[in-house]
Amino acid sequence: MTQPTHTHRTSGGRFTQTGEQMGGGALEGQMLVFYHDLDKDISSITTETDWRQNWRSIAPDDCTVCMGTGHDHIKGNKANPCGHCYGLGKVMIDGEAVAEMWELATVATGIINRQQAELNQLRQVANNPGVQTLIEQQRQQAIDESTARQEQEWRNGKGFGPGGQRYTGD
Repeated sequence: MTQPTHTHRTSGGRFTQTGEQMGGGALEGQMLVFYHDLDKDISSITTETDWRQNWRSIAPDDCTVCMGTGHDHIKGNKANPCGHCYGLGKVMIDGEAVAEMWELATVATGIINRQQAELNQLRQVANNPGVQTLIEQQRQQAIDESTARQEQEWRNGKGFGPGGQRYTGD
């Protein structure tokens, strides 16, 4: 049986990327991704943009039952946690399921450490003076556009002047 390489971000499932090729005709200039749905045994094609947005790679420590989502896919109930990974979506680094609670704590600690590292990276990016300047410029531009839009709506709105216009001039 072929091992899955990707899973869908929202609906889950097991997929294998089988190839890539430049599109032709209406899809000229776009990269196409060929993939195989292992659950339904169907081969299909999508654009590279769609592939990158909607599918994600399966990490070596992702649970092989729920594909890293933590939900029970066997019974189809997303309210119940996966019984293989206890709802964490991750297993041991070697891909084996946890056998005791200390191993489960090791998996949970790994998840927490990865999230803390990612959060620290995002904070470093956010604290960059250039990023702060860009955020302030975008915020000011949004305020200016909102003020201009409100002013235009007010001017075009119903008033007490001739023809229902507002008095806006001298």
